[in-house]
Amino acid sequence: MACCRPAKILLPKEGTDLAKWAVVACDQFTSEPEYWKEADELVGDAPSTLRITLPEVYLEEEGVEERVAKINETMASYLEDGVLEELPAGMMLIDRDTGGPCGRKGLVLAFDLEAYDYKAGSTSLIRPTEKTVVERIPPRLAVRRDALVELPHIMLLIDDPERTVIEPLYEKRDAFEKKYSVDLMMNGGHIDGWFIPEGEATDAVIGALDALNAPERFRERYGLTEDKPLLPFATGDGNHSMATAKAAWEEIKKDLTPEEQAVHPARYVLAELVNIHDESLEIEAIYRVLFGVDMGDVCHAAKAFFEAHGAAFEEVDEVSASTADKQYFPWYAGDRSGFVCVSGSPWALPVATLQAFLDDYLAAHKEAKIDYIHGVDVLKKLSAEPGNMGFWLEDPKKSDLFRGVIMDGVLPRKTFSMGEAREKRYYMEAKKIK
Repeated sequence: MACCRPAKILLPKEGTDLAKWAVVACDQFTSEPEYWKEADELVGDAPSTLRITLPEVYLEEEGVEERVAKINETMASYLEDGVLEELPAGMMLIDRDTGGPCGRKGLVLAFDLEAYDYKAGSTSLIRPTEKTVVERIPPRLAVRRDALVELPHIMLLIDDPERTVIEPLYEKRDAFEKKYSVDLMMNGGHIDGWFIPEGEATDAVIGALDALNAPERFRERYGLTEDKPLLPFATGDGNHSMATAKAAWEEIKKDLTPEEQAVHPARYVLAELVNIHDESLEIEAIYRVLFGVDMGDVCHAAKAFFEAHGAAFEEVDEVSASTADKQYFPWYAGDRSGFVCVSGSPWALPVATLQAFLDDYLAAHKEAKIDYIHGVDVLKKLSAEPGNMGFWLEDPKKSDLFRGVIMDGVLPRKTFSMGEAREKRYYMEAKKIK
C-alpha cells in the first residue's frame, strides 16, 4: 500500500503557551465572527496557530491578500526564531477529550497525495466520503501557494472493527515521550500527545494498516467482487483542505524531475488517522425537509422516479431496518405520517436512494426548497407546517460509510454528522512544505 509514512513534525518550542497556540480548524464557526474575535483577544501577542492560518470567516472579506501575506511572514519568523522546532521522523499519538464518555484516539502521520484523488469516479487509495466542491479550492489554494508550512485539520478514517492499528499503540503510550497536555481554548476540551519515533512502533503501524487492507480481507469484509477498488482511507473531516494540498502539489510537481517529486515535502500531507469504530465518534443521520410541496405530488413523483431506475416504491404499514434489498423511509407532512419502502434500489445506502430522488424532484420543481435537519423534534415540527414534508433516516452504520463510498462513489451531501464544531481538530502539529 505504502501511501503513508512517518513525518518530520513541527511542534512549538518548550515553554510556549499551548492553550494559546492551539486553535480550532479554520472552517469552523464561519458564520460567527464573534468567535474569532474572542480567539484573537485570547491569543494577543503570544505565538499561535491563529497567526499562521486563515479562519474562513475572513476568506471573502476585503484585505484577504494582506492577511495571507502576514501569515506567510509569520510562518517564516516562527521558523527563523525557533518558535517551531522540527522533531525527528515519527508519528504523534493523540487522545482528545471533548467531554464525552471517552476520548478520541488518533495518530498524526504523513499521507501521499499521489494516492489521493477527489475527482468523481476516483478509485484512489484515499478518497473523499462526500463530493468535493471544486469552487472552494482556488481561494484556499491562494493561501497555501506561498506557505512555508502546513497545519492541516484533516481527519482520515479507517474501518478497523477489531482495533488492530491505533488502539494497540495507545495501550503502550506510557513507553513514549509525552509532548503536550493542554486544555484547549474556548471549550475545546483537552488533548494529550505522545511522540512515536520512527522505528519498530511505526513499522508496526504500517504493517497493521497493510494487513487491514489486504485485498482478500478487504473484499471479504464488504462482500465485494474483484472489480471494486480498495478504500483504505476515507476523509472524515477536512476534505477541502486535502483537496487544496493536492491542487498545490499538482502545480509544484510539474517543474520537478521524478527524483525530485519522490522527496519533495509538499507531496505528503499531515493528517490525523482515526478508527471509525472509536467509541468517541458518534455518527448521526441528517434528516431532510421539503418546503413548498404537495405530499401527494411528491409520492407520485417518487414512484415514477424509482420505477424508472428499476426499483419498486410502495407504501407500507410499518418500518423495519433497511437491508440491501429493501430500504424504508418514514415521512411526515402536516398532521399525517407514513412509511414507504424502496425495493431493489441501485444505491447502496438509504440516504443515497432518498437524495437521488430529492435532487431529481428539486430540479423539476424550482419553487420547492430543501433543508437538512438535526433532531427528530425539529423534523416533526417543521414537517407539521402546511406545504412541508419531512423524511426520517436511520443512523448510518459506521462500516456502511465505507461501503457507500465503495459502491456509490462518494456519499450524498449531508449524509451524516460527526461531532460538533468545538470537537473538530485543533491545530497543533505542522510540517514544512517548502
